[in-house]
Amino acid sequence: MAEEVEMKVGGDLEEEKEVQNNIKERKVSWAKLRRIDSLNMEAGRFSNSQTHSSSKNNWRRTLSLAFQSIGVVYGDIGTSPLYVYASTFTDKIDHKDDILGVLSLIFYTMLLVPLIKYVFIVLQANDNGDGGTFALYSLLNKYAKVSLIPNDQPEDRELSNYTMALPSKQLKRAEKIKEKLEGSRKIKLTLFIVTILGTSMVIGDGVLTPCISVLSAVSGIDSLGQDAVVGISIAILIILFSVQRFGTDKVGFAFAPIICIWFVFISGIGLYNLFKHDLGVLRALNPSYIWYYFQRNGKKAWISLGGVVLCITGTEAMFADLGHFNVRAIQISFSSIVFPALLSAYAGQAAYLTKFPEDVSDTFYKSVPDPLYWPTFVSAVAAAIIASQAMISGAFAIVSQSLSLGCFPRVNVVHTSAEYEGQVYIPQVNYVLMVACVIVCAAFKTTEKIGHAYGIAVVAVMVITTLMVTLIMLVVWKTRVWWIVLFFIVFLLVECVYLSAVLYKFKDGGYLPLAFSVVLMIVMGVWHYVHERRYLYELENKVSSEFIRELASNQAIKRLPGVGLLYSELVQGIPPIFPHFVANIPSVHSILVFVSIKYLPVSKVAPEERFLFREVEPREYRMFRCVVRYGYKDTIEETKEFERHLSEGLKEFVRQENMICAFVDEPENPQHSTLLVAKGSSAVHVEESLEQRNPSSVSVSASIQSINSNRVSSGSIKSVNTNRTTGQANAEDEIQFVQKAMDKGVVYLLGEPEVVAEPKSSLFKKFVVNYAYDFLRKNMSQREKAFSIPRTRLLRVGMTYEI
Repeated sequence: MAEEVEMKVGGDLEEEKEVQNNIKERKVSWAKLRRIDSLNMEAGRFSNSQTHSSSKNNWRRTLSLAFQSIGVVYGDIGTSPLYVYASTFTDKIDHKDDILGVLSLIFYTMLLVPLIKYVFIVLQANDNGDGGTFALYSLLNKYAKVSLIPNDQPEDRELSNYTMALPSKQLKRAEKIKEKLEGSRKIKLTLFIVTILGTSMVIGDGVLTPCISVLSAVSGIDSLGQDAVVGISIAILIILFSVQRFGTDKVGFAFAPIICIWFVFISGIGLYNLFKHDLGVLRALNPSYIWYYFQRNGKKAWISLGGVVLCITGTEAMFADLGHFNVRAIQISFSSIVFPALLSAYAGQAAYLTKFPEDVSDTFYKSVPDPLYWPTFVSAVAAAIIASQAMISGAFAIVSQSLSLGCFPRVNVVHTSAEYEGQVYIPQVNYVLMVACVIVCAAFKTTEKIGHAYGIAVVAVMVITTLMVTLIMLVVWKTRVWWIVLFFIVFLLVECVYLSAVLYKFKDGGYLPLAFSVVLMIVMGVWHYVHERRYLYELENKVSSEFIRELASNQAIKRLPGVGLLYSELVQGIPPIFPHFVANIPSVHSILVFVSIKYLPVSKVAPEERFLFREVEPREYRMFRCVVRYGYKDTIEETKEFERHLSEGLKEFVRQENMICAFVDEPENPQHSTLLVAKGSSAVHVEESLEQRNPSSVSVSASIQSINSNRVSSGSIKSVNTNRTTGQANAEDEIQFVQKAMDKGVVYLLGEPEVVAEPKSSLFKKFVVNYAYDFLRKNMSQREKAFSIPRTRLLRVGMTYEI
């Protein structure tokens, strides 16, 4: 008889395999989930998802990406030979050896900063394959809770794109720094300010790069006069910004051939001049010429560093655009093509200047052989336009990322490429950049004056990157101390020397990027501050569970057919605006979902991991919380696509919950609930003691008793079968109910709280909240546009928050 029961157990357990697998995937019991405000069980169901950063690229793919990167990443640094010597020797060349000193400075600056620092060190500090200032900030957020908005949840770390190794407990240094970061609001605020300063500087580059690149390229026809050069440059800039709305593929083969031709021209012309005029300039590889240059010229040599630093403009683009390629592709393209081509160009110009030092104000075009003049001019203008396009697109992408972190006013983000997700167009930002470019170009007229401004933006971003990578070395990489000290001292020393030189020209145009940055930082700071205070207000005033129970029993509240999606900033709990909805419109849809759009410190979230659901009790009222997770480079889907994904996710959640519900025995004693889980050839009884009266401080004591399979009674097996059948029936009924509600239509409920400062607040706070924030809110895009909500199905209710 025992053998017969054992055989029956084995057969039935095999039959239950699919159901049990679903249950085994859950991290905690259903009973525990119902009493703890967590979405942990839904989080880790798709742990095998992969992203572009984890795919193994073969060499053919890597070489293809390396070629494509030439057209996207290096337009800015590739056009630097147009203006470096003119910006360095602003008056005249006093001594022939000064040319060797500057060439030596250019060589070692390019060797240290772009090649060693960025290509071989900074590129490793990527966030799942994505780079830039936001990537560094998000990487720190993964290892230490430095975000100012307290919406971190453990289940977010179940994302496949959230790859991290927690700091080892053995490394006390990393742990102490991590605790210091998490425990100090001042440090968190400093990190945030540094991050938005870096992004503001890069956005400022979106103004300066088009000006200096196009102006320097068009200067090849300076025979028409300076006013004509400025006029043609402004016309090109207006056309460039006007066509942005059509979109330009940021990644692909379209730009790469043009930039490759440009590099062929500059390297070929450089070698021609090197061999024709003075091969001896290669002596500049001896760094002693740098010492003699400073010894001979003193302060004048130090001031000239503001021009030398322009040889590395665009270096940050290698890191910022990393997400479109990979580390190996950038390393190959820069080391094998860009670096040698640029050195050849600078060496050739230096050789030419040894013979014709009077041509220093227009070194590049003067050194071009006559037969190649016009092809080179056309190539230069094309390269300048591509360099400008890359920086403009980069500015759009940065603003888009700023939106995801809640530190930029809502603007209308248009995705112009279905193939390349990073290609976006923001009308408001585009026209502001265009007006700024025209004003700068018309006011400064020459590349020399714009170069003073450009240098500050370039070096400031590099200093910020050095500081943040040093912090990552300490907390994330846990590098040896002497390597960290070497990195920090060498690169910070070099960059601070350059920064001091470019700041010397502050009154001659250097103030421009700082002015841009200050304005942008004020806008971003004001918006983020109010966004943070608004979130904390909703967190402190969220709806109690008693209100929901009273609402469920209130017969005066009508249930409308269809699905209602109530948007909220909260990722835990129900927002205080919900009772305001009910008070004004005494009705609730047959299915109500509290939707929270949450941006995580990852670049992208896999679509199958995007939606997390949790049921709001009482269960029969059919109210759910839904957290929709996006990375800072993800795009919000169109309405139909969003509704389809939400419907599928909700159905799957309902199916899973009803199947688990079927295996939960609710005894009369409310202090205990027993979950029967069949696993292998045994049954496991999980008995949990729960304190339901105070859900916020639930203490769970679980005792697990394993029962040998030959002792499992046939009655238990019959109970399992019965529960499975009941669960399947309930699940199908609920799924049909969800589908019918979706067929009736989806209505979007959007709260529009008016945020004001408390009466007792200071005058400064009242100005920031009541006037500055209110001005930005009223003059930027509305939330329905940011969330792609159709106006025909939108219901808005206002409320006042006093913060």
